[in-house]
Amino acid sequence: MTKFQYAYMEDKMKILKLIHLVLLIGMILAYTILGELYKLDFFTFPKVDSSSILFLVVPMAAIFMGNILFKQQLKQADKRTPLEEKMGVYQTASIVRWAILEGAAFLVLFLKPEFIVVGLLVILYFAFLRPSVNTMKSDFDAAL
Repeated sequence: MTKFQYAYMEDKMKILKLIHLVLLIGMILAYTILGELYKLDFFTFPKVDSSSILFLVVPMAAIFMGNILFKQQLKQADKRTPLEEKMGVYQTASIVRWAILEGAAFLVLFLKPEFIVVGLLVILYFAFLRPSVNTMKSDFDAAL
């Protein structure tokens, strides 16, 4: 990839980075305000019983399913098309994965706030999914 192509891709990637940042800030604010993180009592992990095990499984399943759907959508792109033309597929795949993770985080926050630590781990994972041209290239290389 030439320097010009890389700069062009970085410009196109700015929108996706902004979407990621806004979603991340929204989740952090929701957890801080609604989850009352400022009290710092979320470090006590509640007792896990058969009725609450679902709220531990759902975030793990969301991570797993989000990654599977992400990779499936990336595989739909043609190998022969240049990276610039695959941007739409990458944006769609990323937003689907992020929506699944965000849904799992909010499910924990609203339905079982005692497990807020699990939701925070989902948010931490979400933060590491920050898009870039290099990650886009490596994601397509791994999927195709």
